[in-house]
Amino acid sequence: MSSQTGAWTDPSRDALVIFADLQQGIVERARTVERARLGQGVTDLAELAKIFALPVIVTTVPGQDGGPAVLIPEIEAVLGPVERKQRVTTDLFDNEPIRQAIEATGRTTLLIAGVATEVAVQRPSLSGVRRGYAVQVVLDACGGVSDRSEQAALLRMVQAGVVLTSVPALAGELAADFTQPRAQQALGVLMRA
Repeated sequence: MSSQTGAWTDPSRDALVIFADLQQGIVERARTVERARLGQGVTDLAELAKIFALPVIVTTVPGQDGGPAVLIPEIEAVLGPVERKQRVTTDLFDNEPIRQAIEATGRTTLLIAGVATEVAVQRPSLSGVRRGYAVQVVLDACGGVSDRSEQAALLRMVQAGVVLTSVPALAGELAADFTQPRAQQALGVLMRA
């Protein structure tokens, strides 16, 4: 569903997945979700992206020593080697190569996951809504630095028109008709989530 018009859009044809800052040195700072749960949410979201051939954009920030970021293994375990787009600002839309990659997909629904919810998820979500995208934050694949600050970020995003969702809800939405082969695969993800 588009946050701007209220019109229904088919996420399997209109969505792309953005994994933000799911890298060593950052995921360990998540306090609102256990590491294993975060990893399972990321795995499940990556599997849905693969099943439905959704474009995936992976963003990272420089590693702690200024070197390249080391992704958590769950993303590439499902999708294989992925291109990482490094950003140096809190809002990925402020990075021209990332913004161009999003625009090049032609998709208008952003499914965003990452750590920290308060920065890596909130900033592009708010910016995406302002730019006319329908934005959904996939909560089971996000982690915040504290319950209080994450709740404030979620409230701010909802007030701006961001939709909060989960892997099971997204699996059901993408599957739509469970008689279809891809829907059966999504059902497997739904049952595991």
